[in-house]
Amino acid sequence: MKSKLQKAGLLLLGALAGVMLSLNFSAVADKEGARAPLPVEELRSFAEVFGAIKSNYVEPVEDKKLIAGAINGMLADLDPHSAYLDRDAFRELQVGTQGEFGGLGIEVGMEDGFVKVVSPIEDTPAYRAGIKSGDLIIRLDETPVKGMSLNDAVKRMRGKPKTSIKLTVLRKGETKPLEITLVRDVIKVQSVKSKMIEPGYGYLRVVQFQERSGENLVRHLNTLYKDGQLKGLVLDLRNDPGGLLNGAVGISAAFLPPKSIVVTTDGRTEDAKRKYLASTEDYLRGGSDDYLKNLPAAVKTVPMVVLVNGGSASASEIVAGALQDHKRALIMGTQTFGKGSVQTIMPLGNNTAIKLTTARYYTPSGRSIQAKGITPDIVVDEPGIDAHAFLREADLNKHLTNDKDTAATSAKPATQPSDKPKTETETDEAPAKPIEFGSDKDFQLTQAVNMLKGLQIMQRN
Repeated sequence: MKSKLQKAGLLLLGALAGVMLSLNFSAVADKEGARAPLPVEELRSFAEVFGAIKSNYVEPVEDKKLIAGAINGMLADLDPHSAYLDRDAFRELQVGTQGEFGGLGIEVGMEDGFVKVVSPIEDTPAYRAGIKSGDLIIRLDETPVKGMSLNDAVKRMRGKPKTSIKLTVLRKGETKPLEITLVRDVIKVQSVKSKMIEPGYGYLRVVQFQERSGENLVRHLNTLYKDGQLKGLVLDLRNDPGGLLNGAVGISAAFLPPKSIVVTTDGRTEDAKRKYLASTEDYLRGGSDDYLKNLPAAVKTVPMVVLVNGGSASASEIVAGALQDHKRALIMGTQTFGKGSVQTIMPLGNNTAIKLTTARYYTPSGRSIQAKGITPDIVVDEPGIDAHAFLREADLNKHLTNDKDTAATSAKPATQPSDKPKTETETDEAPAKPIEFGSDKDFQLTQAVNMLKGLQIMQRN
């Protein structure tokens, strides 16, 4: 038996070395790391474990399942945003950036083996059912989430339109778990919305940063300006979980002078050290025409307020940070999520990929948003909502530190529930429906318009 294990281990050790060389790991390591020898002893231990499982596990296990599990484990142990994308996950990622995908409409992450909601996406089943940022999903139908990988949990939440799934959710401030039944749908995210709040004052909402978000923004701005000049504009980034970097650069460029710095990134490789400007080279992909050339000139100078909250993450924070640093707009609302890292999609064979954190990003003035977020110029709470109830980057295990501000990483993670909540405390009580952003009941929007008019800003608990 021992000789069989050793043989299997040696074969796998050679295979692993070949895989590492073929993937050209020097491209994702610094020069010193690239010259370092392969960790032979550690690889041998890995190979021995692989061989032991193959020979002794109670049931046969396919090689590809073991290797995929090992890759998952390596990436999951790095930070909350690095992940292995199998065929389904990689395909969903590619489709999702185009603005249409199937499921419930929740941006999620993993925390201590449970699924945590980063933000519900507007106009989706999850949003309409009252799912909130920070909700902890502990059961999908009757299956506990504890022990699932994030990919497995997402697969269970995805499914054919018109089929239902029951989520059991723990929420801060609730004494009992909530049971929420959602009906899956085809998620078609309208990335940009707009309307006239009143004559002279426009409202522009970016729900998510997608491939065509910049072009859609131009179309909406032209509609807002068709009846004349605006006295003020509100850009709403609340509950926007982010998306594509070039979309954030393009939307920032719409309001900034040409060649202004939008965001900089810094990592270990030269490719990760970038400066993104308000220029076509940085917000266009391929040979597309410059969609910003059709903007009304007044867009560059119209007084602006940007609304943010704890659900504003990543690309949203890039835009808010750029407009804040250039003093182009006042930021209003509550502290943002604090995701200041860049994930690079690295395709592998067989239509799979890894999503790897390769850099931190910084605002034009050099501030790091990581684990801290954007602090509004004017804090206006959402009525009836505790701003501290939002899940934030600093609450996630293994989150990257903020290399510019050590105080930003001192926040303690939210208290975690027990692995097995008592079933007798469960309830079918439905959560309250969220306030519709942009409606006449939107208190923060009302205060943003008051600011643009020079009126007094109100606070309401």
